[in-house]
Amino acid sequence: MKKMIASILFGLLVFNAAMAAPDAAQPAGCEAKAIDRNGKPLAGAAKASFMKKCEADAKAAAPKSACEEKAVGKNGKPLAGAAKAAFMKKCEADAKAGK
Repeated sequence: MKKMIASILFGLLVFNAAMAAPDAAQPAGCEAKAIDRNGKPLAGAAKASFMKKCEADAKAAAPKSACEEKAVGKNGKPLAGAAKAAFMKKCEADAKAGK
């Protein structure tokens, strides 16, 4: 019974905060998205798994640097492994030097 009352109060508090500042930017990070289908926050292994996948997806969706866009082999395929690492190192060094 105490848990139910506490969860209702917490829900009202969150709802009130959301309604008080409708123009404020809502956090769009992985932490804010870590809820289950019942609306409860994830915890433990489920949260860790969700956070890992969410952060990987966010990193993949991030805009590529100029060097990453240029990291293409002669056959038109993106470089991978050691070839990509060497290319990126040289490209970033050249970018810092202003070449």
